[in-house]
Parts: sequence; structure tokens; C-alpha cells
Amino acid sequence: MMKPIVVAFLACLASLTAAPVATAGECNLTVSRTACPGKEKDSYSKCNGAQKCEELKVADSAAACGKEAVRACDNVGPRQKITMSKIITAKFEGALVDGGKNFCAADRSDFNKCD
Repeated sequence: MMKPIVVAFLACLASLTAAPVATAGECNLTVSRTACPGKEKDSYSKCNGAQKCEELKVADSAAACGKEAVRACDNVGPRQKITMSKIITAKFEGALVDGGKNFCAADRSDFNKCD
């Protein structure tokens, strides 16, 4: 005879295997930074010293990938004196998101803050 806790565990396990599982997809962001004058080394450090690099994220859809791209536009705190602006495009499962648009608006309040 099985103990009630074992029965409850097995019932729970069975319900998990029957539930639909959302699969996450590959969200690849292409990030290109424009450094503040003389701040190239610091600005590009997030791309291992390169002005442009790829960042891999996980997203459930192209729309979610676009939201990851918008989030990656943030240029907060001391980084505002290091990075003038960013251009970020996204691909979800290899396809351009929103036709390959730049998700970082040029008139963002956290861009163009170099001294």
C-alpha cells in the first residue's frame, strides 16, 4: 500500500507531464554602441572590446524578443557618461523582429549625456 504522500506526488507529477509546456526560443540581439569621446574602452567592454556584438537571450515569441531588445537599450547611471547611444536589432529563431528595426529610440532621455 502506498503512503498518501507518495500518491499525491505521483498525481502531481502526472499533471505536470500532461500540461502544455511553453518552449522558449532563441532571441539574438545585435548591439552596437556609440561611445562618448575618449570612452571607447569602457563603452565597448560589454562586447569584449568590440563596438558591436551579439547578446543571446531567451524569449517565448518574437514580441517577447522585441521587449528584450527594448530593455537592453537602457543606459543607466554612470554608463550615460560612457556610452552616448546604442543601436539594437533582434532576431527570433533566426528571423528579424519587426523588419530589423532599431529598438532604441534616438531621442531617449538616457542617451546623448556625454560631457
